[in-house]
Amino acid sequence: MQSLDRLVRALRRLPGVGPRQAERFAAYFLRAPQGEVEEFIAALSSMKQGVKLCRVCHAYSETDICSLCADPDRDHSTICVVEDPQDIEAIEKTGAFQGVYHVLHGTISPMEGRGAEQVKVKELLERVQHADPDVHEVILATDPDNEGETTALYLADLLRGLVERVSRIGYGVPLGGDIDYLDEMTLGYSLKGRTKI
Repeated sequence: MQSLDRLVRALRRLPGVGPRQAERFAAYFLRAPQGEVEEFIAALSSMKQGVKLCRVCHAYSETDICSLCADPDRDHSTICVVEDPQDIEAIEKTGAFQGVYHVLHGTISPMEGRGAEQVKVKELLERVQHADPDVHEVILATDPDNEGETTALYLADLLRGLVERVSRIGYGVPLGGDIDYLDEMTLGYSLKGRTKI
């Protein structure tokens, strides 16, 4: 069936969805009541029309400035730089950070032909230079992989002299984790990032 195959192909484009899962999703929509399918379509359409990027941090928002950037109780002198908008939610769940964010929308990866022009580096530098109040610290919270490390080192170099402090999120041993089960890279980073107690 051509229409079913088309839906399966479309669902396979979703991250993390393999062929079997796409087929299951398609079968679900085929069996679902018409009202449920229409609600799903309406939700997708509404999201595509209503969600845009915050003018300040470039996170997803339904307004020009997202709720975090507009919140006067947040510490606007500390910016946490993340790769993707989903990273903000993960950090917010911890309750440990009260500053604001900047979303790069990717990483620098020379191997894949992605330079600083393809991510929101220029916007970060402009934001830091024209911030009111002044930005005192930029926390680089990119992923601890090759692309994330490359991006963090590049940004740290650009930000030196523009802000008082450029820091990197710590890596290491998860709470409740066993040292003998950790990979060498994680254990190495945890030793380098040790803190005084």
